[in-house]
Amino acid sequence: MNIRKNSQFFLIGLVLSLIIAVFLSPFASPDPDGLDRVAEDLQFSQKEDPNALGNQLPFARIFDGYALKGVPQGVATPLAGFLGTLATFGIAWGIGKLVIPKSQNQE
Repeated sequence: MNIRKNSQFFLIGLVLSLIIAVFLSPFASPDPDGLDRVAEDLQFSQKEDPNALGNQLPFARIFDGYALKGVPQGVATPLAGFLGTLATFGIAWGIGKLVIPKSQNQE
């Protein structure tokens, strides 16, 4: 595959992912997921440390669960999905650039 086809492939994937993140995220289940559900079932959710490392990261001041703080609820979740999708693609692209040898990047 040449660079142009690769670029088109990834751009189409990014656009589709953004569409899914923005338009389908409001329909996500409000029920707790993963560890939150287990914490509720086993009754240890109240023991969460408010000073945990995750709460001290810069992103903890911006995000509230799967939404953005200070943004109206109808917009917060789609916007968080949009930003999360962009961040995920950006990190994956950056890792790909670091891992793939330069000679293969220029083909």
